[in-house]
Parts: sequence; structure tokens; C-alpha cells
Amino acid sequence: MNFLNEVTHRYPDAISFAPGRPYDGFFDHARITDHLHTYLDHLTAHGATPADLRTALFQYGPTAGLIREVIADSLRVDEDVDVPARSLVVTVGAQEAMLLVLRALMRDPDDVLLVVTPCYVGITGAARLLDVPVVAVDEREDGLDCADLDAAVRRERARGRRPRACYLVPDHSNPSGTTLGFRARGELLDLAARHDLLIIEDSPYRRVSPTAAQPTLKSLDRDRRVVHLGSYSKTLFPGARVGFVVADQEVVDEQGRTGLLADELAKIKSMVTVNTASLSQAVVAGALLAAGGRLSEHATELADHYGEAMATMLRCLDESLPAPRRTALGVRWNRPAGGFFLRVRVPFDADETALARSAREFGVIWTPMRYFHPQGGGERALRLSVSHLTPAETKEGVARLARFVETLAEQTEPEGPAAGTDP
Repeated sequence: MNFLNEVTHRYPDAISFAPGRPYDGFFDHARITDHLHTYLDHLTAHGATPADLRTALFQYGPTAGLIREVIADSLRVDEDVDVPARSLVVTVGAQEAMLLVLRALMRDPDDVLLVVTPCYVGITGAARLLDVPVVAVDEREDGLDCADLDAAVRRERARGRRPRACYLVPDHSNPSGTTLGFRARGELLDLAARHDLLIIEDSPYRRVSPTAAQPTLKSLDRDRRVVHLGSYSKTLFPGARVGFVVADQEVVDEQGRTGLLADELAKIKSMVTVNTASLSQAVVAGALLAAGGRLSEHATELADHYGEAMATMLRCLDESLPAPRRTALGVRWNRPAGGFFLRVRVPFDADETALARSAREFGVIWTPMRYFHPQGGGERALRLSVSHLTPAETKEGVARLARFVETLAEQTEPEGPAAGTDP
């Protein structure tokens, strides 16, 4: 990521498909005050005094979160996830939630985290900070095959290690854009129960995608196998830095007392960030209350926009690299139905040297897919983000990218027998 930032700074006129940030056009500072007043009115209607409001906004807040009830109500009406508010912890984005969950779950040197790969670098980064061993389970073209995960669990156990949890983004994943089908979700939950495995579900893109959302794994969870991570960065705005984790699993603490995993996460959080900013929580709560808890309805405009952004990207790729041409070059890409990202496979090493040349000579920046493979892989693929550019910028950026790809592809033999076919 430091290298990407360096390249972006060095070539400011290059069009960048690297950042996965939301589109700036949806941000309106007036809404922040509106949402804040909505939340304060909500508290007042429930008996809060002016002194209570002052304390809520200006003082340190509860470590587990000020707005857990509001989030729990939203999950109930919007995601069919019915859990008590005490099973939630409000975090500094989903990134803190990852750190807390790994710290709580991975206590034994033989504990292992499985990650569906390619995967979001935040989870592998958190694992590195905590010295948690990571084992990659490679996804196929259409996503995770549970047979591969089953084999990985058995293989690790044969080595004397304990697969404790598996992390994945089931909806329009970052970086590959794949979505886990309904049947595979059921198979995954069955596998988790069979192997006493927890599933860490991270799904920030489901409500900003135009296609009908699959049910969350948590909504299908009957055995408390799923730890669900949530974020408001894509649906509201990332500057709030508000996320949450649903951790309703029963655990026994070091004193032998039974409680919820959420309680353990709150204890760890108290030593990390103390609490999530009360002002940010208030704004998020106001947005949820204004939408009647239905974030899906609030995000309809966003979903339409990002759906069109993905369609524009795919249309521009098809126009700049028509099927006969990309077949000859050995180039192909997938076609996600939503989310922010897609993957392009190329017949050359898409490494940092190629990226620097792309920015310098062709004026376009992308992300090497190998960054998302913690145990190697992805050397001949790149990730494109569709989220933050205008249609005109996308069209020009893809034209530049096509010239870059053609130049390098013509110097390299395509790799593999299926290099020229679209998945």
C-alpha cells in the first residue's frame, strides 16, 4: 500500500483504479448535522435530559458502544439478524473488529486462521500484528468451493494445528468481486458445525450492489458459528470510522464465568481504543433512525450508482479489448454483478515494476493482485476499482490501461491453456 501511495503521489495526472473508496458525489456535510439532531431527538423522546445529551456526546462513552440498540434494531429489520444488543460491539471501522476478534479467538500457538484467497489485506495485516498463523484457501473462478476448505481443515489438523476460524467476504468480495451462492452458504455453515469452526463474515459491499442480496451467513446461522463484521464506510461515509461486530457466541472467561464473546471483545477494546467516538456513533445512529433502520433503502441510490459504474467499466473493457483481441493477447476478466472490484488476468507479471511503468508511460494505476495472496499467487493479475471515478474518467482510464496491457502482452507468451477465455 505504501508503494501504491508513492506511485500515486509521483504521477498525480495518472488515472487510478487502485483506491476502493466511495464516490465523493454522495457526501453532503449538511446531512451530518441532520443525522446528529435526529439521534438527539431520539434520545430526548426516550427520556434523556440535556445533561444526558451532553454526557453522551462529549464524554467517554461505553466501551461496547453507545448505539448498540439502534444497530441491533437495524439488523433485525434489514438483515433478518435477530440478536440482543449486548452481543454487539461498536468498533473503529471493521478493521478494529478484525483485530479484536483475532486477539480474542487465537490464544493457543497451534490456533490457525483460514482465509479465502485472494483476500482483503486488512485481515492478514491484523494476523501479522498478532503473530497468528494464516493458511490460504484458494477460491475458484466462481468463489469458494467448500470441499477445498474441508481439505484445508483436515490438512491442518493432521499437522497438529487447530483451524479456529475462517475469514471471507461472501458478497462481491475484495479483491476479486466474487459472491458465494446460496447453496454454498448452507454448505459452509454445515462444514463449520462439523469441524467446530467459526466463520468470520465481512460483507461491506452487499448494500451498495444493485443485485438482490443473498442472505448474510449470520441470518442463516442457527448454531452461533458466525461472527459478523459490519461497516458503515461504504453505505454512509468512511470518515465516521464506525463499524461493529456481532459476537453472540458463549464463552468461558479466565475466571470460569460464562458470557458472550462480545464481552471479551469489549475488554480487549478497552485496552486499545477505549471507545468508538461518540459523535461519529451519533451521526451513524441518526442516519439509521432516519431510514427506519433499513440501510438497504437508504443505499438504493448508491447501489444504482455503483452498479452502473461496474457496467461502465465492463463495457469500456469490452470496447477497448474486444473478445478476438483479448483472446489473441491472453487477457481475460471476470464480470461481478456488484461491489467495487474486478480482476483482470494478464500474460505478464503484474508486479511493482509493471505498475510503475503503467503509471509513468501510460498514465494509469491499478493494484497488483499478488498483494492479496498471503502465501503466493496472483502474479499475473491486477485489481481494478470502479467506485470513485466518473464515467468519463473510467473510459479514458480503460483506454490507457488497454494500451498498457497490449504493449506488455505482445512481449509475453500467454500463460495456461485457458488464458484467452472469459470466465
